[in-house]
Amino acid sequence: MKTLFAACLLAPILAFAQTTPVGLWKTIDDDGKTEKSLVRIGEQGGVLVGSIDKLLDPKAAVDSKCDKCTDDRKDKPVLGLQIIRGVKAEGDGVWGGGEILDPNNGKTYKTRLKPVDGGKRLEVRGYIGAPLFGRTQTWVRVE
Repeated sequence: MKTLFAACLLAPILAFAQTTPVGLWKTIDDDGKTEKSLVRIGEQGGVLVGSIDKLLDPKAAVDSKCDKCTDDRKDKPVLGLQIIRGVKAEGDGVWGGGEILDPNNGKTYKTRLKPVDGGKRLEVRGYIGAPLFGRTQTWVRVE
């Protein structure tokens, strides 16, 4: 009986944990097919950050550096690079207010993260100005 009671108490907490962007995600390129990397999103000081854990693209050099970056990430290894910064919960299951870096071109964009499909997928929108002007990738939860 105690186990059932504990399970009932934990179920909402576990469900909430899966509907946040926190976790390990497989990034899928804009074409919707090409797996690019694994990105781990975590919480630091009340905001979400995400770093590249593993490169999946066979064309990507393991020792590649962000040579096109223009901030403190310039010439840092892409593996381990923090590409998501400063994201906070905005309500209605959306996180935003931060930025995402495209290490291929060194550009940063405002970002919005929205877990969908019960937290199994993550809609990642990068944009300039307003969210209307940007593009969305759908990442898949690994853990």
